[in-house]
Amino acid sequence: MLEARDFVEAARARGFQWYAGVPCSYLTPFINYVLQDPQLHYVSMANEGDAVALAAGVTLAGDGRGGAGRGVVMMQNSGLGNAVSPLTSLTWTFGLPQLLIVTWRGQPGVPDEPQHALMGPITPTLLETMQIAWELFPTAASQLVPVLERALAHMSATGRPYALLMQKGSVASTELHVGPPAVVAQAPAVEVLVRRSAAAAQLRPSRAEALREMVARTPERDTVLLASTGFCGRELYAVADRANHLYMVGSMGCVTPLALGLALARPDLKVIALDGDGAALMRLGALATVGASAPRNLWHLLLDNSAHESTGGQATVSATVAFADVAAACGYRSCLDTDAVAQLAAWLELSADGPHFARLLTRTGTPRDLPRPKVTPAQVRERFMQHISAGGRS
Repeated sequence: MLEARDFVEAARARGFQWYAGVPCSYLTPFINYVLQDPQLHYVSMANEGDAVALAAGVTLAGDGRGGAGRGVVMMQNSGLGNAVSPLTSLTWTFGLPQLLIVTWRGQPGVPDEPQHALMGPITPTLLETMQIAWELFPTAASQLVPVLERALAHMSATGRPYALLMQKGSVASTELHVGPPAVVAQAPAVEVLVRRSAAAAQLRPSRAEALREMVARTPERDTVLLASTGFCGRELYAVADRANHLYMVGSMGCVTPLALGLALARPDLKVIALDGDGAALMRLGALATVGASAPRNLWHLLLDNSAHESTGGQATVSATVAFADVAAACGYRSCLDTDAVAQLAAWLELSADGPHFARLLTRTGTPRDLPRPKVTPAQVRERFMQHISAGGRS
């Protein structure tokens, strides 16, 4: 049986300082150990897919910036299904490796609860189907260095995650030695600023107009824009293809936790997440994680046209959702609800600590002959990381 300290310290020596995930009783020793070290970071996520996206943002941040660049995602195998989308269309597509610790509940021959009866036997096959290399989590200190070195070699060579499948009883318990429970400091009450013109839906600004305004107001130096999957990324590319842009493909709903990971790991950058209403609804819990994490350098712009436009224009339920109120309730420090592009200039210049949220109501419609990016996701990642490693200067 391994001590949590042995693994975490060996991992720290190899650059792993960021941990994210959803708890499992097998993982409690790690969580307790990491929480007690101010030099390590543990982010409790709303779901496992958000954790994968956050760690991808940490990887995107690059090395040498306060432990940025290497993240560990911890999850129970019953939650592996929640992570399939970002593991197959974010980390795989962009080449953003991370270390996965997946607990093996329902392992054949080990009695467990009935909800693990199917996932237990199929967990190794599921990892292999996603082309994720894996091995059993080490149970002795002598195994630690070889396991981590194999993981790092694979991650470096392939740009893909590496999984450690943790069996029951692999790690000894670790107590959480803290003082009396502290009163959780709540974010101050935020007034939601509503700046609506009451214009008819067809007179609202287009998404392209909003993106042109964002590009005009965001110099490449020290500012990055991460665009959600679908037409948002394609239209941003059409407006301007810059080194500080990242065009997400797939992994719908993950732009917010991706931006959160980048913002936490690189507090020197102004990180702007360009979201869509369908994507935001898919992972609405990410707003709660952003509010609790309180990155002062994150701006979250939701472009809301009430439609899944890139798949045929099917309606979303966004018309019944007060997104700015939700963001305020989740702890965002400023929240704007508007249908005027002109309001974005002042929003981008907010000097108070973030995170900052804005919902801009837009009309449907895309530019004629909208191009697809001619740069591959891997090329986008490479130039983006080179750009921010140079201090945000091309």
